Amino acid sequence: MINPETSLLLQGLYAGKVAQHFGITTAMVKQPVMGQMYLSETGLAEDECAEVRFHGGKERALHQYPQEHYAFWQQQYPEREWVSPSMGENLSSLGMTEDNVRIGDRYRWGEAIIEISQPRSPCFKMNARWDLQGFSEVMQTSGRCGWLYRVIQPGYVSAEEPLVLIQAGDERFTVKQVLDWYFNDPMNVDKLRLLQSCRALSEKWRGTIGKRLETGELENWQFRLKGKA
Repeated sequence: MINPETSLLLQGLYAGKVAQHFGITTAMVKQPVMGQMYLSETGLAEDECAEVRFHGGKERALHQYPQEHYAFWQQQYPEREWVSPSMGENLSSLGMTEDNVRIGDRYRWGEAIIEISQPRSPCFKMNARWDLQGFSEVMQTSGRCGWLYRVIQPGYVSAEEPLVLIQAGDERFTVKQVLDWYFNDPMNVDKLRLLQSCRALSEKWRGTIGKRLETGELENWQFRLKGKA
């Protein structure tokens, strides 16, 4: 685990606009942010989301992706060029992975304070981005998804300013643990009840967990992962 008051340097900060790329409408293609940019409750000032129903908003304001994972993807699919920010991330990092960050970890970043709210849920647009059928499912199963933040305190931020952990989340809920339970053992009642008890987990994810517990049924992932009903 990362200890409180640890400073973690970013490898890059990125923002992008909605446009047509890879045969889809997406804001996944992002450019480096030079200097300071304002971070509001819903994200960076120059960043956009193509599907606001599924991306963005107060509990999904920023996406961070570990740079370490690109070496794994390069090994799996050597015919592609895997470099950040190819996953559409806002923050690129080394030394922070799903294994050592937790839901509820809170960081001071420049003038802002941000908190990890949930893992990223891969969608079918990743398949189009990489021209790899089923890639979103591979990403989901592997747990190399990155994570999202809510903004506790808005303010100006930059790639030059470190993330300083000021409050650690519950050690039971690393992002990797949450991903494994939510996606790879999705109807385990004991694990679902534990996840539901994690108050820092996003309202969306806790709501879905509640429905699983109430109905005993798993929601349909086909559209999210494949773009099909």
